[in-house]
Formats: sequence, structure tokens, C-alpha cells
Amino acid sequence: MALESTKYVLAIDQGTTSSRAVLFDADYTIASIGQSEFEQFFPRSGWVEHDPEEIWASTLECCHSAIAQAEAPLDQIAAIGITNQRETTIVWDRQTGEPIYNAIVWQDRRTTDVCQKLKDLGHETSISEKTGLLLDPYFSATKIAWILDNVDGGREKADAGELAFGTVDSYLLWQLTKGKVHATDATNASRTMLYNIHQGCWDEDLLKLFNMPLSMLPEVRDSAADFGQVDNEIFGSSIPITSLIGDQQAALVGQACFDPGMVKSTYGTGCFVLLNTGDKAVDSKNKLLTTIALQLNNKPTYALEGSIFIAGAAVQWLRDGLKIIDSAAQSEVLASAADEKQDVYLVPAFVGLGAPYWDADCRGALYGLTRNTGPAEISKAALEAVCYQTSDLLQAMIDDWQEGATSVIRVDGGMAASNWTMQRLSDILAMPIDRPPVLETTALGAAYLAGMQVDFYPAPEEFSKSWKKESRFTSTMSEDLRKKQLSGWKDAVRRTLSAP
Repeated sequence: MALESTKYVLAIDQGTTSSRAVLFDADYTIASIGQSEFEQFFPRSGWVEHDPEEIWASTLECCHSAIAQAEAPLDQIAAIGITNQRETTIVWDRQTGEPIYNAIVWQDRRTTDVCQKLKDLGHETSISEKTGLLLDPYFSATKIAWILDNVDGGREKADAGELAFGTVDSYLLWQLTKGKVHATDATNASRTMLYNIHQGCWDEDLLKLFNMPLSMLPEVRDSAADFGQVDNEIFGSSIPITSLIGDQQAALVGQACFDPGMVKSTYGTGCFVLLNTGDKAVDSKNKLLTTIALQLNNKPTYALEGSIFIAGAAVQWLRDGLKIIDSAAQSEVLASAADEKQDVYLVPAFVGLGAPYWDADCRGALYGLTRNTGPAEISKAALEAVCYQTSDLLQAMIDDWQEGATSVIRVDGGMAASNWTMQRLSDILAMPIDRPPVLETTALGAAYLAGMQVDFYPAPEEFSKSWKKESRFTSTMSEDLRKKQLSGWKDAVRRTLSAP
């Protein structure tokens, strides 16, 4: 393919509730977007699953849609980058390509008891030292083990080399190349609880601990690398796949947060705050995660990460569970009309609480209800919960980093479009919030790396110069009111946490 004739890079952004495909041109402008939602399965309380074949079908559908909308000839697409929901676990048969069980989603809590037993046996410290992660059902290792232990013949097939494991990026890569490439990148590998982030390899001791054969695991490559070619039969022409990267790390790249100390916060189904710590893997004292933010030329860049399990999902709950809104945008309208004198707090621990609490057993609660509390006040509490949780994460990061994090946060994701929520976020954090004109920063990050790998896009320093802000939100809340509201939030969390 002659690079001079190409006009686009295609980003596949495979998320928790939908798959998206975004075509970017040479100026990082969106040419078209295809999106396809897929079904969420909740077989039991705390269990969350997807049908991997539906993920694949939705990915194909949105790619075809984006390409058709832009009327883009395939020979004008320079490369494909893939970004994905992380930790979600798929195990499939190497011969047939068929999954042996549904994808177990990152939100799933079914292995809580297994994690507790491993903690009781004293394994958490060594796991954290090697992986930068906490021993939690969130990550892939215990999910893989559960599948092998609960699918007939799973362990035997795995030991015989007949099964492959992958996070969603690996599964899509396998499908796109028709089984020719079984690989992942360092950012996704760093979320499995099997990857040594300091040595840059699958860890033999962890594989033994989780009874996992190395043959199941994908090859780990840089975030921008040669991942093979799309099989001709998929789109009718071959296109190089040159980037894989986890969604939150892709957003960090898309926000051009390449310098140590820079912070981005993504508001999607969950909320994920990442602080770039450069070549230093910072050991958190506040239950944050140490993760690989990006790997280029075999050199990892590290980050501190705080994970909030429920952000936009709380708005979905207002719509689908309580049915007090018809659309996400309505939550902002209701929140702005809420009675400011009512101190209603939602602690959205629907699947437990993530950082910095990591309580898998607690469940969601509403506090401060009165006879006058209605849909407006509950909507406001749902949006504010995201702001309070971000405050918790940011304070923990500042305590861990101790090198002067940025005084500004760059935001993206669906909820970042809400002016009310971003203003309240600035009020609660008492710091500026910068929002770029393009909120598809996750897809942009994957597209940029894919394009950079084939010289369609420039080096990171030049890409950083292209970053622009569309809006800056600055705090207008008094210090006394901020302290009062944060105090109420901390009390609500304290009441919600499960007994020690």
C-alpha cells in the first residue's frame, strides 16, 4: 500500500456496552463513526457477561458502517488500531475459534471468594510487587481460572495446548487475522494479573499460582507494532493492524498526556483516572494501581491508575432501572433543577467499590432521603457521585506521586459532554477541567499509534502540539461548601463499606 494514497486510519473502539469504529483523517478529524450496541448478560448477582461472537459481529458491523459512511476505498485506509475494554476475559478453541464460555466482563465479581482465599494465604504482596495490581476479581487471572474450572474439559484442553486466552483486543486480532496472530500489547497484558510489569514478561510464579499453561497466553508486543494484516475475506482487502492498546491508556495517548505528571480522566461506563509517572513504576500506598500506560520501542511508560466501577452506568441505572429519565441528557436537566438544600448522596457500589477502597462486598446505597426527595435530587446525586469518587482518586494519586501532578485534568468520555457534571467536578476538585473538542479520545489514541507506526502520523512531540481544549471549567464553589459536601460524601462511604 502506498502511504501517499492513504487518507485515513481506522480505530476500533470495543467498549463495555457497544462497539465503535471511527475513521480519522490526516488532521485527526473524524470522518465517520459506526456504532453497534450488544447485549449485557447478568446470570447471577455480581456476574456480568458478554457473548464474544456478538462482540465480533458488532465490531464488523460498525467497521462496515464507518467505511461506508465515509465512502472510503479500502486502499485509502493506512492502518487499523484496536482499543478495548480491559480485563474482560475470553477463552476460545484454537482449532475452531469458538469461545468455550461467554466473555467474563471486567465488572464481574464471581471470583471474590477465590481472591479472598489467596489473600488469606498471603499471596497479595507478591502479586502486587510483580504486577502493580491488587488481588481483586476485576483482573483477568481468576476469571481465566474460573472458566477452566467450570467448563467441562477446560483444564485438560488448556494443558494440551488446545485453548487460547485473550482480552478483547487479542480476540478481535485473532478474528481479523483468521487465527494467524495471537498477540496483545503490554498495556493489556499488565491488566491480567499474570504479567510482570518490571521484567516485561508473563510471570512463571503467577502462572503456577493460577495453574495456567503459558501456551494459552498471547505474545506481548509494543502498543504500536506490526500485528499482522486483516484477512482479505473480512473487508475484501488487506489492511495492516499496527496498534493494540487498552482503552484507558488509549485515552491517555489521545489526550496527549505524554509527560510525567499529566492527568486524564475518562467518564464512560466506569471512570478511570491515570497519572503519567514516566519511566518510574510508583508503588502506591493508597490502593491505586501501578500499570503500563504505553510501550514503544520495548520501553514502558508507567502510570498510577484509579478505577471507579460505576460512572455512566449510574446514569444507565436512572434510565433503565429506576426509569426516572428517558435519556442520559435528561439527568443533567434534572440535576440542575434539584433542591440544593437537600444533601442526597448516592454511593454507587452496585458491584462493590474500586479505588481507593477496593471493597468487593459492599453494595450501593442512597443517603439523606426526605419526603421531598424526587427524581431531580436522585439524578443530581448520581452525577455528583462521579465527582466525589474522582476527588478520592486524585487525592490518593497526589499522596503517592509526591512530585507535583498537573494542576489541570483533561477529561473525555460520554459524561464529559455534560456541562453540569464537568462544572460540578471542577467545584469539587477545586481545579480547572479541560475538555477537548473531540471526546472520542480513546479511539483517537488507538488511531494515532496505528498511524504513527506506518508514518501516517508524526512523533508524539508533534502530536502533543495539535491538542486543543474546547472548554475550561473553573471552580465557583466556596471552600466551606466544598468541605461540607466532601465531608458528607466520606460519611456516606464509611456507612456503605462492608464490615472489616
